[in-house]
Amino acid sequence: MKKIKIMVFGTFDGLHKGHVSFFKQARALAPNSFLIVSVARDINVQRIKGHKPFFGEKGRLAMIKEHKFGDKVVLGGTKNYLPHVLKESPDIIALGYDQRSYVKNLKKDLKNKGILVSIVRLKSYQANVYKNHLLKNKKVIK
Repeated sequence: MKKIKIMVFGTFDGLHKGHVSFFKQARALAPNSFLIVSVARDINVQRIKGHKPFFGEKGRLAMIKEHKFGDKVVLGGTKNYLPHVLKESPDIIALGYDQRSYVKNLKKDLKNKGILVSIVRLKSYQANVYKNHLLKNKKVIK
């Protein structure tokens, strides 16, 4: 049975229950899923959010790998998000409920490069509690 490649993107600057829900929702999109987690580069976090992440990109990548949230964990692109998405060639891209960067022309941009992908918006999990900027202490869930 062919694995269905599902790709997600995020900063993941400390891991919390909202992230766990995010990964579980993404995996549940297909019965035979292979989850690819793309971790935002520090330079892009600075540009998009206006501040550096608490944990550096290598540390955030290591946290995702350590907790086995993804079958494959990669760093995002530094200037253009398309090359690393094209390299992974996902069947489904799962976006967070509040994800706004890179999403406007995502489907069209990928189609122009020969990738037909389904894009799904995931639900929030207690968004008024589990948002990194609301959490006083950056931590990693156990």
